[in-house]
Amino acid sequence: MSDLVVPQPAQPAAAVPEAKDETWIKIGEVARYFDISVDLLRLYEREGLLIPLKSAKGTRYFTQQDYPWIATMLRLVREEGLNFAGIRHLLALLPCRDLRGCNEPLKCNCSLLAGAAEPCWIHKNCCNPGDCYTCEVYRAAVKCENLKQFVAKK
Repeated sequence: MSDLVVPQPAQPAAAVPEAKDETWIKIGEVARYFDISVDLLRLYEREGLLIPLKSAKGTRYFTQQDYPWIATMLRLVREEGLNFAGIRHLLALLPCRDLRGCNEPLKCNCSLLAGAAEPCWIHKNCCNPGDCYTCEVYRAAVKCENLKQFVAKK
């Protein structure tokens, strides 16, 4: 999946603001690209594994930077046989404190430091509440496939 080609949408999403100069892609277009249902993407969201952008009316959107993570999740489920709990546990191993560069007081008071079984963004009490979509920890989730190498580099 490292050769994943991310499609360019035919037209920018109308009347939807740009996030970091990226075009927002409707959930249906993303589902068609991966040949999966919209309901599956919504399930990944409910399970805390995927964070979509939402319009004021609640329409779900993604950007091109979401495609590798969606592809990784599909591979983990289909090829590696992981269930949602397994993926959440794997994501909980991401060294969020190191990725975010938390200082010692933040590390000492972190409620997610010991025994976490889920990634930090599920708890809504992480060190960057309300902006999990752009959080470097969430963006690093795609590296969970190679977690041993990722952690070893830190």
